[in-house]
Amino acid sequence: FNKLRQGADSARGDDTSKLKALVSDWVNREFKPDPPVDSDDKHSRGFTNYACGMLLCPAELDWKDPVVRAGIRDRSEGYIVTDLSFPAYLYEGYTTNPDDLEEGLFKSKILLQSYKAVFTSPSSAKHVEGDGDGADIIENNRRARRSSSGLKVKKHVAQIIKMKKVTPRSIAYIVCQVRFALSSITSWRSVDGDFDYVQF
Repeated sequence: FNKLRQGADSARGDDTSKLKALVSDWVNREFKPDPPVDSDDKHSRGFTNYACGMLLCPAELDWKDPVVRAGIRDRSEGYIVTDLSFPAYLYEGYTTNPDDLEEGLFKSKILLQSYKAVFTSPSSAKHVEGDGDGADIIENNRRARRSSSGLKVKKHVAQIIKMKKVTPRSIAYIVCQVRFALSSITSWRSVDGDFDYVQF
């Protein structure tokens, strides 16, 4: 059991490191924040960074409103970010329909990119054009086990674990990994201030 836990912790650590760099690149490319998100410095992320803050902001709040930004940054009453709200990065177009909070949920570009980077390959994440339903996220990345030259091709995680489709558990895993990558927290823990990853 201990070896299984060590293997799982090691894989999670690898995914965390991979997404730390990739998420900063994707945020910089898509939102062009000034200053840009530093791929090596977690302190430049979180709610202090405009783009990361916008993506982490609860979808029911308007990050563009300076009162909202100040309230979240100061942890003022009514603006404390907890696991009870879904952040904007989960939604298609990073916005939500206040009348239907499930519309567009788990369909954002950054979420699809992260899913592909972890379960198929970082290079496959480059081919995410925009938001979507992710139905083809695994199917389109099934590659032949041998390249055209006959050399054996390295299997990706989804092939190794025989994942045929996106699962709720794998979505939850990526959602937590992306939140951590966007945050300013430097080491993984199940409770990050007022935010509880386990409850989330």
